[in-house]
Amino acid sequence: GKMGYAIARNAMLRGAKVTLVSGETSIQKPRFVDVVDIKSAADMFEAVTSRSAECDYIVMSAAVADYTPKNVFSQKVKKADNVLNIELQPTKDILAQLGKMKTDKQILVGFALETNDEENNAKQKLSKKNLDFIVLNSLNDKNACFGFDTNKVTIIDSNGNMTKTDLKSKSEIAEDVVSKLIDTIKEKESKF
Repeated sequence: GKMGYAIARNAMLRGAKVTLVSGETSIQKPRFVDVVDIKSAADMFEAVTSRSAECDYIVMSAAVADYTPKNVFSQKVKKADNVLNIELQPTKDILAQLGKMKTDKQILVGFALETNDEENNAKQKLSKKNLDFIVLNSLNDKNACFGFDTNKVTIIDSNGNMTKTDLKSKSEIAEDVVSKLIDTIKEKESKF
């Protein structure tokens, strides 16, 4: 959504060669960014994992559903008097897969959308999925996240450093995320 597009645009403006994998949206595509259009979570898994080896830095900001319908109907399901049960199955975890495939020189950034025990859940995701840092969105923050042009996040890195932002425009949040990415690149490069 808007957050991912803002990050792609900010990274491009700072000189990065950017590939943006995006579902259907009315948001205007950023210029000078290679946009890969996808329709489903399965498409996104394929598009991202097949390109990951050639990427130095990967930022996963998409809010991919945790579950997906097991069966997809090819035609409209007509209303009947009985209850319709839809069986769901876990969606393939793109971030976890990228964490497994990650090289020593790659930087992997994830987003966490939480409603309770937010910081602990984000820290667990950071560690479990082998991320360099995670951007925590809280659904408890007013005027932040989905449907707003503003956001408020907490950035937590693998060293345990935590930075909380004020409520500000998504383009300003994108600047913070890309700045953190640049700092992480410099830190990683100093180790090699």
